[in-house]
Amino acid sequence: MSEVITIGLDIAKNSFHAHGADERGETVFSRKLSRSKLLEFFANQPACLVAMEACGGAHHWARQLAQLGHEVRLIPPTYVKPFVKRHKNDAIDAEAICEAAQRPGMRFVSIKTEEQQAAGMVFRTRDLLVRQRTQLINALRGHLAEYGWVAPRGVAQATMLADLLDEDEMASSLPEPARAMLRVMTEMLDQLDHRITGLDKEIARRAREDEVARRLMTIPGIGPIAATAIVALAPQAASFTKGRDFAAWLGLAPLQHSTGGKQKLGRISKMGERTIRRLLIIGGSAVVRQATVRGAPAGSWLEGMLARKPRMLVSVAPANKMARIAWALMTKREDYKAPVAVAA
Repeated sequence: MSEVITIGLDIAKNSFHAHGADERGETVFSRKLSRSKLLEFFANQPACLVAMEACGGAHHWARQLAQLGHEVRLIPPTYVKPFVKRHKNDAIDAEAICEAAQRPGMRFVSIKTEEQQAAGMVFRTRDLLVRQRTQLINALRGHLAEYGWVAPRGVAQATMLADLLDEDEMASSLPEPARAMLRVMTEMLDQLDHRITGLDKEIARRAREDEVARRLMTIPGIGPIAATAIVALAPQAASFTKGRDFAAWLGLAPLQHSTGGKQKLGRISKMGERTIRRLLIIGGSAVVRQATVRGAPAGSWLEGMLARKPRMLVSVAPANKMARIAWALMTKREDYKAPVAVAA
């Protein structure tokens, strides 16, 4: 029997499927496994390359299998899909993962430690609470509009909604069941504000204590939240050969539809890390807004962009630039130095 060199593992909650191949890519076994038997199965296998899709639970199983002596690699699901033949089931998916892992030009995802995943949960939790707060504010404004009260937009105006419910004029114009439900939502809104404020303080503390985060905050448009998000969610800077690769990983590089030697670039791909990309675009928008109000430095790159391009497009361009600068600072371990405009 041929020796197993590569195993493609399709994971789920309770049902797993392993596809083993030898050095020529020939199938050695294809076996369905239960969750309780998975580690026992791999403990009896010789040390080899184990490949999985980078999905929910993949980093946990990667750490477990690495402790058994296997070399574990995680593949983005998008890169596995072209190797799936017809139809879809666990056996076909495991075979496709195994075949994709043997390609010499395949790209892999860095395996995260438990500490890295825990740090990333801070941003996931904050995003969840911010979305819930937005939903509550929209619900409050919508319900009040049904009774003829139009509330201003924005989170900063949300505290005014609770004050309106306590006014005599508002109390007399709303039925008691409506006032009771609106007070429930305003109380939930206060709790969410308190928790989001606490998470913001925790993120700011981590930014002050982390050397890389402090270095990233020297870049215009990157604050404590974006800096610590890059440190917690992005892989090592050394895994990218240049800054553009890091920007492309974030989904900030344009889509290409080039053929026949003619280059055609479209919108940004949005295929990368959504949290960091959103934070960088918000930072880019702040830089553009400040330049619009106060004026961009004479002769600067930003001044030329604002003169030629729409404002929304210019808001995304600094995000790409910030991503490439962030990669350079993490690679060279230096602080940001603002470019000096050349006199005409």
